[in-house]
Order: sequence, then C-alpha cells, then structure tokens
Amino acid sequence: MAAMSPQEQAEQRRGQRLLFVSLLFGVLLNFPLLAVFDQGGRVGSIPVLYLYVLLTWCLLVLLTWRLVKVK
Repeated sequence: MAAMSPQEQAEQRRGQRLLFVSLLFGVLLNFPLLAVFDQGGRVGSIPVLYLYVLLTWCLLVLLTWRLVKVK
C-alpha cells in the first residue's frame, strides 16, 4: 500500500469531519432531543422548538461551510 500524500490525508480528514458533523446533527435533530424543546415555552414570542431548530440548522450550515471552504 502506497503512502498517502499530505493532500490526500487532508481530504480524508475533511471527509471524516463532515461525516461526524452529519451524525452530530442527525442526533441533534432527532425526536428525543426535539421533545425536550417542545414544552410550549417561548423566547420573545418565538416558540423554543422553532428557535432550537433554526439555530441548529444555522450551526450546521456554518460548520459545513467551514469544513468545505478551500484554503
């Protein structure tokens, strides 16, 4: 087996990080955790569940952008 170049190693690490991010957000947007935030509370007249989903989605977009941007 040939040794991988630094470029190939960086791409492999990036892929692993993207997989981790996708699994993390799969857990964060899964039912048991969503049920915790679905208690009818409000923050500034916005339901807590909506706020949680919106902030989680924004975090997903930012992390994905950070991981795939070309340096």
